[in-house]
Amino acid sequence: MILKCIRKKRTLRNTLKKMEQDNTKLTTDAQIEGILFWKGEPVRIKKLCQILDASESDVVSSLEILKQKLEARGLILVFKDDEVMLGTALPISSVIENLTKEELVKDLGKAGLETLSIILYKGPISRAEIDYIRGVQSNFIIRNLLVRGLIEKITKPDDQRIFLYRVTFEMLSYLGLSKIEDAPEYEKVKKEFEIISEPVNVEAGKVEESTEDALDDEVESVENEINEHRNESTDTAE
Repeated sequence: MILKCIRKKRTLRNTLKKMEQDNTKLTTDAQIEGILFWKGEPVRIKKLCQILDASESDVVSSLEILKQKLEARGLILVFKDDEVMLGTALPISSVIENLTKEELVKDLGKAGLETLSIILYKGPISRAEIDYIRGVQSNFIIRNLLVRGLIEKITKPDDQRIFLYRVTFEMLSYLGLSKIEDAPEYEKVKKEFEIISEPVNVEAGKVEESTEDALDDEVESVENEINEHRNESTDTAE
């Protein structure tokens, strides 16, 4: 009985060891697929070369392999200039369209309103800056806001490799603002976001509580405005 248990433990240990070894042997195309899925946005081929420590010819050939592997699945590779990203295949477009409509009628939620407030007062702003201010990744929230047409993506003027996000004309119209500067306490909140986005002083250990409270108030202010507009739209429809 004891010998049997020992054999089982050895088998399990060997299986786990083999799994760890297999994970380090992912093909380049499999690694690219994982990177593109995690990014959720266009990635430059040169950036993939840098991440994978591979030559451009290896990355390009691996993209072609991945493209072929995806042919019978729900994903495709979308190429534009020297960038590539994962997209959904044409046969599933009707399903995606229905899901998009569902997303558009859902409430934004606290995380969505928080991200939208940051982009409204601090935009144009990069995803890295948004993540830094929020303290968590914002990939899917940003994608949700893009789908709803509340924000748009532009390239950074002095660095075409970086994308920036800003609110759309539709969003300003929805809030009843003729320009961003008309947002509640725009200058004050913008400065507070700029303070937060700067590297935090290690000795201080945290951002001033008064600043955090002020930002919470402004997030709530934007949320109230959006809810008011939503209620007005509902009343009009009725």
